[in-house]
Amino acid sequence: MGRVSQAQAEENRRRVVETASRLFREQGTHVSVADLMKASGLTHGGFYKQFASKEALVDEATAHAFAELTRRRDDGLERYAGQRDAAQRALIDTYLSVEHRDGRADGCPAAALAGDMAREPGDREARRVYTEGVGDFAEWLATEDQDGIARLCTMLGALVLARATEGSPLSEEILTAARASLTAGD
Repeated sequence: MGRVSQAQAEENRRRVVETASRLFREQGTHVSVADLMKASGLTHGGFYKQFASKEALVDEATAHAFAELTRRRDDGLERYAGQRDAAQRALIDTYLSVEHRDGRADGCPAAALAGDMAREPGDREARRVYTEGVGDFAEWLATEDQDGIARLCTMLGALVLARATEGSPLSEEILTAARASLTAGD
């Protein structure tokens, strides 16, 4: 079998990072390299040609997930013609929805990766990227009247609890209560 072109190697790497980003949000960072490469449609042997270690991939996939979150948030702001309050309201409604609760793979990396990042050493790149991403998200959620960190904690906590109680009526009650709390007075 011949060597792949540089363009193909870059495409393969992009595919692995995107797949890892989704799988890590859905299943956690403990997903095996073999399962990850299989989900990417590539062989296990090609992994170490692309990445120095699984930890290096976790770093890159975490950065990719937060870049995706920022892109979606900014797209929402564009959709609402720069009206930040309307964009924030739409984001809160989407974030605290049954679809987001059920769509872990495409969901918020702050919620999905919180447990994994809590176990990462503080000097790891993934932990730094995660912390920066959470801070940026909280800053974006701030209003004149409400602290962004408090709003993010409400959203993230509600999403985690709704996922943990999925299948019970309590799950949707949690989402509804958090949404009402965050949008009261809008």
